[in-house]
Amino acid sequence: MDDVRILIVEDHAETRRMVERALREAGHAPDGASDLASARGRLAAGGYVLAVVDWMLPDGSGLDLCREMRCAGDPTPILVLTARGEVDDRVRGLDAGADDYLRKPFAVAELTARVRALLRRGPRLEVPVVKVGAAEVRLADRRVLLGGEDVPVTAREFAILEVLLRRAGQPVSRSDILHDVWGEDTDGAEASLEVLIGRLRRKLDPAGGDGPIRTHRGFGYSIQYER
Repeated sequence: MDDVRILIVEDHAETRRMVERALREAGHAPDGASDLASARGRLAAGGYVLAVVDWMLPDGSGLDLCREMRCAGDPTPILVLTARGEVDDRVRGLDAGADDYLRKPFAVAELTARVRALLRRGPRLEVPVVKVGAAEVRLADRRVLLGGEDVPVTAREFAILEVLLRRAGQPVSRSDILHDVWGEDTDGAEASLEVLIGRLRRKLDPAGGDGPIRTHRGFGYSIQYER
């Protein structure tokens, strides 16, 4: 994915340069900021597809920036960097609107892998409820309803559905789905994906047919939704 603009908000100059260098070598276009004030200015100019934000900044918390972006309706994926490692801290970061969390010190390979995963996943869905075929998908509480009744959907089935919905109208490769949902691209995971896609089709459209999930032969799947 070439020339992808990524905002790096990190006050530690050496760490910021390291992250910028790693992302530049991966074919992206990183843009650094050392505090919240400069980060806000860069975000106001727009054009970023991902933000890497340090938790502790000289003029406040990176979580404040996460909250501001989400309150403004900005769906840009956010990766939070922090030395904090407790579960409660990770929960706070995710509740603030972060999409992923990377603990310091980190390996460059892990950083670039997290960035790739977030770029594949695309922007977060801010709408609370979408209509998919005959079904209603409630994203906030991860429920699927058909005719007002709950449809039992497993966590992995919902994860597949969410990956497709994040890139609604665009074909998503099997490899991207496997990496996002299973964390690996193996024969066993691919066989499971086909089974679960079949189950989702039946659950979203019990009348039969392919329903809202379309197969792109030799590549992957896509889905459409209505607000």
